[in-house]
Amino acid sequence: MPHQQPAGHAARSPRATPDSRPVVDKQLAAAGVKPRHGEPFARRALRAVRRTVSSSAAREVADTTATAEVLQQPVTTGRQIAVTSIRGGSGKTTVTALLGTTYAHYRQDPVLVVEADPALGSLPLRLGAETLRWTTGDLAGIVEPQMSLLDVTGYLVQLPDNAWLLPGSQGQVGAMLDTKGYERVMVALRRYFGVTVVDCETLPAEVARTALSAAQARVLTVPATLEGIASTHAVLEWMRALPRDITTSTVVVLTETVPHTGLDLDKAAEQLKATGASVRVLPYDRHLAAGGTIRTDLLAQATRQAVTRLAAEVFQLSHKRR
Repeated sequence: MPHQQPAGHAARSPRATPDSRPVVDKQLAAAGVKPRHGEPFARRALRAVRRTVSSSAAREVADTTATAEVLQQPVTTGRQIAVTSIRGGSGKTTVTALLGTTYAHYRQDPVLVVEADPALGSLPLRLGAETLRWTTGDLAGIVEPQMSLLDVTGYLVQLPDNAWLLPGSQGQVGAMLDTKGYERVMVALRRYFGVTVVDCETLPAEVARTALSAAQARVLTVPATLEGIASTHAVLEWMRALPRDITTSTVVVLTETVPHTGLDLDKAAEQLKATGASVRVLPYDRHLAAGGTIRTDLLAQATRQAVTRLAAEVFQLSHKRR
């Protein structure tokens, strides 16, 4: 549950304290069904048998340890990672939630997940938040340089593993966030959090362009379809023409939203890599496809591995730019 407004700042806050609202109405939530595991039981059982009769288990542990060491690297200034897309349904919010959860799991310093997409975003639901109060737009009119971490977290939604969420809306149509407000919040919050992951609006929205430019690394989610690949290739070419080339610090994530995409992912990845961007694949996962709150214990093994490697690569890219 979100914290109450810090008492020391109540008097000078330019906004009245908003009411706390549930992320999902209780009656609507009752329509949900028991979440499914990301992969069938038979596949999990077969993998367990193979692990006992092969040497792959040792290699898997070594790879996991190496990736964890990357994710746990200390930072001198907060790293900001922007996640965006060029169309809805590409898994943008899902990837944001997965990255935020991964960083929070591996790191000791606080991790922030920001929803800079106020159009009825689903990030709070994906992260398991129950109620919302303050939004990114609200905080833009409140945040001050002299605030402490304790003051700041009073406006955020607490998540597991020392992670925090700043929602973009309260589930209401018409919520707005302008570029100046976004910049004010992000500049002010950067020093409190080791990693900040931002769920941006789809391109070419103004705030999304600002977030891409200001971030140290960026993720562009793409549905694994022919149309998605073609559109994304055009966007990456446009990005290369910007005054400061940002494609080399961008990771394109091809998201498989259905079991069989009918697309040669290797060929598609090669075409996109030619623009200078890195490319990763987020495989189809029954648990993610069902929507709702993400439970990492129900993710397929391939999904967990893909997300952890993605998080490590993006984090490394963020260190190459101050």
